[in-house]
Amino acid sequence: RCRGQRLDYRPIAGTRKRGATETEDWLLGEEMRSDEKEVAEHTMLVDLGRNDLGRVADFGTVEVGELMAIERYSHVQHLVTALRARLRDDRDRFDALAACFPAGTVTGAPKVRAMQLIGELEPDARGVYAGSILYADYADNLDSCIAIRTVVLRDSLAEVQAGAGVVADSIPEREYEESVNKARALFNAFEMAERGL
Repeated sequence: RCRGQRLDYRPIAGTRKRGATETEDWLLGEEMRSDEKEVAEHTMLVDLGRNDLGRVADFGTVEVGELMAIERYSHVQHLVTALRARLRDDRDRFDALAACFPAGTVTGAPKVRAMQLIGELEPDARGVYAGSILYADYADNLDSCIAIRTVVLRDSLAEVQAGAGVVADSIPEREYEESVNKARALFNAFEMAERGL
């Protein structure tokens, strides 16, 4: 997000399902925040975000706000860190977008090599998935988000995309479960629509 010269960037990495009770929810969140793999992955992506911001920010202005806060949504909870910086006078909001896009949370690191590997290994193009949805106005503001859980309707078919970050310490079954948990809200929306809700 760019508001005048202020830049805000929120890396999201680390996911757990929601608990059935408030206590289970809290326990799952704390387990996520203490999981070595999740913390290492999140820290790597926060560092990547700081570096991306640093390419367009005034020297010394990149700051880490709340680190690894837990944000809860309908079906999952995430680790989120708030990064802030001041945009250099010789840069604009589109330079900031270019510096941070695509987000390291959907490419991995090192970013350029990771994108090359994605191009080689993924058999189908991602389409809008992992892209950006944004708006920009005439007051030098820009706000964007990653299209991370998406539905594309085409030829009477709905294509649902969701994913999980894979690192050396990943357990494939857990990454698959994470993807299913992320997509569940989209499937629930279809079920509700079919029932006329």
